Amino acid sequence: MGKYFGTDGFRGEAGRNLTADHAFRIGRFLGWYYSQLRRMKGEEEPARIVIGKDTRRSSYMLEYSLVGGITASGADAYLLHVTTTPSVSWVTRIDGFDCGVMISASHNPYYDNGIKLLNGAGEKMEESVIGLIEDYLDGAVEVFGQTFTQLPYARKMAVGRTVDYVAGRNRYVGYLISLGLYSFRGMKVALDCANGASWTIAKAVFDALGAETHAINVSPNGFNINEGAGSTHMEGLCRYVVENGCDVGFAYDGDADRCLCVDEKGNVITGDHILYIYGRYMKERGKLLQNTVVTTVMANFGLYKAFDELGIDYAKTAVGDKYVYEYMVKNGCRLGGEQSGHIIFSKYARTGDGILTSLKIMQVMMDRKMKLSELAAPLTIYPQVLVNVRVHSKPAAQNDADVQDKVHEIETRLGDTGRILVRESGTEPVIRVMVEAETEEACRENVNEVVSVIRAKGHAEEA
Repeated sequence: MGKYFGTDGFRGEAGRNLTADHAFRIGRFLGWYYSQLRRMKGEEEPARIVIGKDTRRSSYMLEYSLVGGITASGADAYLLHVTTTPSVSWVTRIDGFDCGVMISASHNPYYDNGIKLLNGAGEKMEESVIGLIEDYLDGAVEVFGQTFTQLPYARKMAVGRTVDYVAGRNRYVGYLISLGLYSFRGMKVALDCANGASWTIAKAVFDALGAETHAINVSPNGFNINEGAGSTHMEGLCRYVVENGCDVGFAYDGDADRCLCVDEKGNVITGDHILYIYGRYMKERGKLLQNTVVTTVMANFGLYKAFDELGIDYAKTAVGDKYVYEYMVKNGCRLGGEQSGHIIFSKYARTGDGILTSLKIMQVMMDRKMKLSELAAPLTIYPQVLVNVRVHSKPAAQNDADVQDKVHEIETRLGDTGRILVRESGTEPVIRVMVEAETEEACRENVNEVVSVIRAKGHAEEA
């Protein structure tokens, strides 16, 4: 991770540590850099950069600042307006843009925001380019054999333009609809759109495929994104599914690159369940390339035990869908994801795509003629407790000798009956302490021991 960009873009509190000036300078660099690359290839047309945003009030501020920077550098900015992260990835790749930008802080509260960058293939931006952007933000960048403290402004006819590109978002909706192999007629489906980017897209897709669609949290006002809603607050959708007799429910996060599910009984179906259900489905049909599902170190013990019983291999990466996708590409895998609901179907998308994930779960239900609870039943999930501790310095807390000693003590105590994982968040000033064990009580006791040491050593921020 760099100084500004973490595992999922440049994220912070809007107006505080992610400002309009940051966005303008990022736009300036992107517009100039990609235009320079075109000129070096002998191309005269300006660089083309596509931008999407979620429903946060500050997304407009950052969008306009990015556009100002991009066009001031002589590139053209294409606006998808409010849309999902996976749609920006898809449009960037399909329509041949030089790069894509998504303005979103995903599952974070409304006052946070972020700038996610995608390369021309619709994948997360290369670290080499991120490094150049960070250098420019810090005052000087060395690139193309020169050092720049200021970038030249475009003049006269070279100034870039802004293009309304809502048609790209609409074609993405059509793409999702085309992936529906079965009619959903007769199925009652609840969607929790988190007052976020999926608020119009998801219902349109399910309606087109014939479902009786019930969408909740579809009234964004700039401040209510993820507020008691979506994939980080499943309680409302669980109640809604049961009270309204729905066959299934799907919950997305603010930018809809995550999806969690609710079965007809009101039980939460996590990303681990989704990997199990679709991994098994792919193996049964001979579609699971490399016979491998890619997970992160946060996946539950129970998932690995279930895969062992099915004869499915698995890989473990660092936390972050970026790392999952990198492993999948390098090793030719088709399915991977995270417990949090970032699920990647590499045949169809280059990022996690919440709406695509829900379509794939519907496909299994319709094909196997089974309820979601029945599909998930063979997977036994071990109790897991995760506590997030806001800290002054993530490296200082993570590397503290006393914290490390306590972690090793608990590892020895758990042996092969559980595990502990202490890691830095890639998007927040947080240390995550997670324990899996045979009982929830044991999980909490061990987590609390580590958290107590972190607090006692003065690493934790005051509540």
